[in-house]
Amino acid sequence: MNFHDLHHGDTPLLLPNAWDVASAVSFADAGFPAVGTTSFGVGAAAGHPDGARSSRDATTALVHALAALPAFVSADVEDGYADDPGEVAAYVADLGASGINIEDSTDEHLIDPAAHAAKIAAVKRATPAVFVNARIDNYWLGQDATVDAVLRRAETYTNAGADGIFVPGATDLAELRAFAKAIPLPVNVLVVPGVTLDRLAETGIRRVSTGSLPYRAALDAAVGVATAVRDGIQPTSATPYPEAQQRLVRYASRNINGSRPPH
Repeated sequence: MNFHDLHHGDTPLLLPNAWDVASAVSFADAGFPAVGTTSFGVGAAAGHPDGARSSRDATTALVHALAALPAFVSADVEDGYADDPGEVAAYVADLGASGINIEDSTDEHLIDPAAHAAKIAAVKRATPAVFVNARIDNYWLGQDATVDAVLRRAETYTNAGADGIFVPGATDLAELRAFAKAIPLPVNVLVVPGVTLDRLAETGIRRVSTGSLPYRAALDAAVGVATAVRDGIQPTSATPYPEAQQRLVRYASRNINGSRPPH
């Protein structure tokens, strides 16, 4: 089985998004066969606001560090961190990830779909085995946020060689069903509050990403522990130290032994 195959199971592929080695190792240890990165979480962990290509170096370092993870790794590479398709393709080739998520907006503005398609095509020429998840930001940014506009962009990216289409911000089940019916590739959405994976499967959705939700929830949990202790309240339980340590021991051992998951 490769990363592409995971998009064709009985239920949508749930892709948890990590922001550092420890979170990725924890997701893999919980049995997730694939782990994504989150540009927001990766950038924020280094003190940078999301966007503006600020996560490039940290994403590179994280994906390289996860080479021995016993799970497929999909990298969130913002808009590819460059305007030139050749530069984007070279960056992706150096990453060594099983997949990428690449968005069609820069600095909070949609870019020309032809320009985004050129990036997709360049990546597929350079690294044909990499799963290219083409992100369409119309709904996310609230710009030309209609089903027809998304489908036009999806057709352009499909013709350029994309392997999947991601429409973050879309939550209406009728619209999700329309996307899945019209787009001949696996369609990816963010977690839809109150909607189960089985329900999303009924609409035809094939992949669900957690985005920055785990990172933001982790911040809330950390602050909750500290404030509970401060206020004399019993803090929530956590993974015992020896167990958390052992996860990293196993990960470090795989790094030393040069273990690599298949793409």
